[in-house]
Amino acid sequence: MASTSRGDSLPKVQCPNHPDTLLVEDYRAGDMICPECGLVVGDRVIDVGSEWRTFSNEKATKDPSRVGDAQNPLLNGAASFDEFGNSKYQNRRTMSSSDRAMLNAFKEITTMADRINLPRNIIDRTNNLFKQVYEQKSLKGRSNDAIASACLYIACRQEGVPRTFKEICAVSRISKKEIGRCFKLILKALETSVDLITTGDFMSRFCSNLGLPKQVQMAATYIAKKAVELDLVPGRSPISVAAAAIYMASQASTEKKTQKEIGDIAGVADVTIRQSYRLIYPRAADLFPPDFKFDTPVDKLPQL
Repeated sequence: MASTSRGDSLPKVQCPNHPDTLLVEDYRAGDMICPECGLVVGDRVIDVGSEWRTFSNEKATKDPSRVGDAQNPLLNGAASFDEFGNSKYQNRRTMSSSDRAMLNAFKEITTMADRINLPRNIIDRTNNLFKQVYEQKSLKGRSNDAIASACLYIACRQEGVPRTFKEICAVSRISKKEIGRCFKLILKALETSVDLITTGDFMSRFCSNLGLPKQVQMAATYIAKKAVELDLVPGRSPISVAAAAIYMASQASTEKKTQKEIGDIAGVADVTIRQSYRLIYPRAADLFPPDFKFDTPVDKLPQL
């Protein structure tokens, strides 16, 4: 876990193992990373500076420099906001039903994204995807919440910071199966595509959430990549392969993790991890990086 030290006014996020090291901010993924050990010590980069600057000497009750958000170009009515950032639509009957539905969806998207600490660019892309789908009316019969959840999943994939279906499902009110159906329908309706996910897309986040050191993370990444190259896991999802690689690497190190611990973080069942692990276990000696320091030798690893 990250530690904070109180200064005069603001808390300081720092690596518990290297408190004097300057953290690297990854604004794309919304992470703060220790360059020494690779630990993700903050999963939400926040600008703590002032919201605005004013050079006015007038002491009025209303600060003229605070004008709130700009108009929302995604809404057909271009909903405007007052100086405090509140919508001017006090009476929602003044909005069109289309704008009202999209505004509700945008709020739901922002809420879901905030709960899993996704940055603003993901929210903006999700909103645009939702607007395209909504205006095409190509997913009639599907709830807006389901469409919004699927759009969030697609936006994460397209922005290079993929999340699993289960992670999206955990912050929405929609089932995994329904999100998966909408995902396929949206790709077809918009004639768009997403890059194939790989084991490396999840490895850093999974290992950091498990509190595993950099050596184990690097070993797990190497194992998963090697297993794919040797075609040991045909037909297995990248998430299950990543989970199995983490299990193997952790069992060979001093930082051992159970299948359940890894499954809870990766969002896969214990049996899924076991199935992928059994496929790579026979070639375990060929999968570890040459410089890996074993606490448990390969021939003593669990056979499951």
